[in-house]
Amino acid sequence: MALAAIYCVCAVGPVPFPGAGLGVGAVYLFAVLKLMYTLGISAYFHDSAACLLKDDVIIAAAQEERFTRKKNDESFPISAINYCLTEAGITLSTVDYVVFYEKPFVKFERLLETYLAFAPIGFFSFIKAMPLWLKEKLFLKKRISKLLKGIDTQWDENTLLFTTHHQSHASSAFYPSPYQNAVILTADGVGEWTTTSVSIGNGSDIKFIREIKFPHSIGLLYSAFTYYLGFKVNVDEYKVMGLAPYGEPKYVDIIFDKLVDLKPDGSFRLNMQYFNYATGLTMTGQKFDALFGTPARKSKEEITQFHMDIAASIQAATEQMMLVITKSLYQEFKLDNLCMAGGVALNCVANGKTLRESGFKNIWIQPAAGDAGGALGAAYAAYYEYSGDKREENETLDKMQSALLGPGYNDEEIRESLLKVGLAFEELTPENYYSAVAACIAEGKVVGYFRGRMEFGPRALGARSILADPRNSAMQSILNQKIKFRESFRPFAPAVLEEYAADYFDIAVPSPYMLVVADVKKSLRLPLSDDEQQLTGINQLLAKRSLIPAVTHVNYSARIQTVNNEAHPDFYQLINAFYKLTGCPCLVNTSFNRMDEPIVNTPAEALACFLQTDMDVVVIGSFMARK
Repeated sequence: MALAAIYCVCAVGPVPFPGAGLGVGAVYLFAVLKLMYTLGISAYFHDSAACLLKDDVIIAAAQEERFTRKKNDESFPISAINYCLTEAGITLSTVDYVVFYEKPFVKFERLLETYLAFAPIGFFSFIKAMPLWLKEKLFLKKRISKLLKGIDTQWDENTLLFTTHHQSHASSAFYPSPYQNAVILTADGVGEWTTTSVSIGNGSDIKFIREIKFPHSIGLLYSAFTYYLGFKVNVDEYKVMGLAPYGEPKYVDIIFDKLVDLKPDGSFRLNMQYFNYATGLTMTGQKFDALFGTPARKSKEEITQFHMDIAASIQAATEQMMLVITKSLYQEFKLDNLCMAGGVALNCVANGKTLRESGFKNIWIQPAAGDAGGALGAAYAAYYEYSGDKREENETLDKMQSALLGPGYNDEEIRESLLKVGLAFEELTPENYYSAVAACIAEGKVVGYFRGRMEFGPRALGARSILADPRNSAMQSILNQKIKFRESFRPFAPAVLEEYAADYFDIAVPSPYMLVVADVKKSLRLPLSDDEQQLTGINQLLAKRSLIPAVTHVNYSARIQTVNNEAHPDFYQLINAFYKLTGCPCLVNTSFNRMDEPIVNTPAEALACFLQTDMDVVVIGSFMARK
């Protein structure tokens, strides 16, 4: 099938924003006279968030789940908005534009056209969806305006704008990146109509080139298999990725023979006879079950070798699809730089393969690549559309500030929380701070680490982290069973000093946001005995595979975070202290939370997590407490 048959050419230039209230010329003058504040919002699907820009500088960004403690909270981000405004020291009426990350009417149009196309199939889904849309979602502008008026009665509703979903993703991928020119690839489940888009970023402009439309979607394909494997859609896709190395990709041929028509130019179509998500209440159905010979797994059922093989197969198929797309884009545009966003961009195994094999020299992935990052992208899209500002060149640092964009707490607030729970604690001095924490980790202790501003996005990057010694072969089991209370197959990531990353892993570029998987160097791998080579499934965890076994997956890969002193000095100094003590320049880094809980936000939440798990030490601000 030809590319033109699948891809739809979009309008040249940014998608216009309705209801701006000011002419473009007036806005240019406005921007010269004063600073411009832009508030981006994402909400009502999953992982809602808010982001505030002061000109093109990110002042604050946070997900609503961190405040409400509801995982992947989709509700309107009142708390996140209030946090952003407080961080900037302004009121909502001071903000020049409030920008929502997608267009509800266009989304409703897609819903209606899809039901009509598949009718009478999907009738029960239709009658379930319509009351919600007609009561709430169809009139989102009015609803959002009312909620924002509740924050500040002086706010002017004429400043409310709407981007398209994939314009938000593309903007979040390109504008904060360090590149002046780049191909931009966005891929997720679906926005309004778009599931995959290609655009070109040049300075302050993004030109949309083509798109693939619903129901043909890499994200929904992966989510269908997530559902089939008994995990939660839009939540547990990373579990499928984590399970994949335990299986064999036995079903890749079936996927491409029956489910996906992938062309050499990267265009693709899904065979919708096997999927229910367009109009049904489930992702897959009986025909999908028959194709693989067994019904979908229930969430509490045992994970068998079959399920591991299915996970391995959809992961391999996704990697192949992304690689074909990115190779084609490199050959077409011949640019060195690729920027990515959308939920599929969180598939760090596919990202690693793209980095190694696509032809692009540099890849930058938005750390909050999912819908949370849509808030940031919406704000950037409006800013560059209406300010007349030009992006400054910076080929070394991006604008994400190491994603440390959330709330921080001072030592007085932290001391109060420690006294409230009655924990004995000590105050560390600047001279012994990092060496004391590193010594605990080197002794085999599991350390909760809470310092500075909270991370924006799904990854803990050294501010709300649980840290451990990667040389300890028992540490993966300890962390999964006694700290995180989650499935035993789940891997852990290494945070490594950037200058030593290439000595430990097959990676030649920085990976500051833990979004690229690479292999552990062969020089660090350990030989397996004959018995160990015969291990299958979860039992593969019994074999010690490298000198850093706690972060080495069963296929010798690792999801890497590189840390440098300029971008993340606090975390760098801690890892460096561990390196000076042990000769190992990396730590196990996992998020400071338990399974199915958001990453901790406040000192009180960190202490609660510490006390409810088998963590040995907690370090919060300048203080250390032990069990």
